[in-house]
Amino acid sequence: MDWLEQELKNTLARKDPPPDFARRVLRGVARRAPSPVWRHSRWLAAAAAVVVITGGAAAWREHQGFVAKEQVMLAFRIAAVKVNHIQTHIQEAAR
Repeated sequence: MDWLEQELKNTLARKDPPPDFARRVLRGVARRAPSPVWRHSRWLAAAAAVVVITGGAAAWREHQGFVAKEQVMLAFRIAAVKVNHIQTHIQEAAR
């Protein structure tokens, strides 16, 4: 074994915790006041509502854009038909 493997073996070797480890952990956990979950839930719910409303508004605006585009394209088609009709009458009258 080379020196690196030996160092890794020594570093990663199992070590027993000190005798008062469990007591210290439990004391530390008891000292911390549990944060109310509902407070975080309210913020998460509010953030989710903002995201949904914003996304819905953006989707609605995009939909309105598509509808407006279709209306403009329809208006152009109607105008083109009428202009072609008028041109045909003008050409017939010129003959």
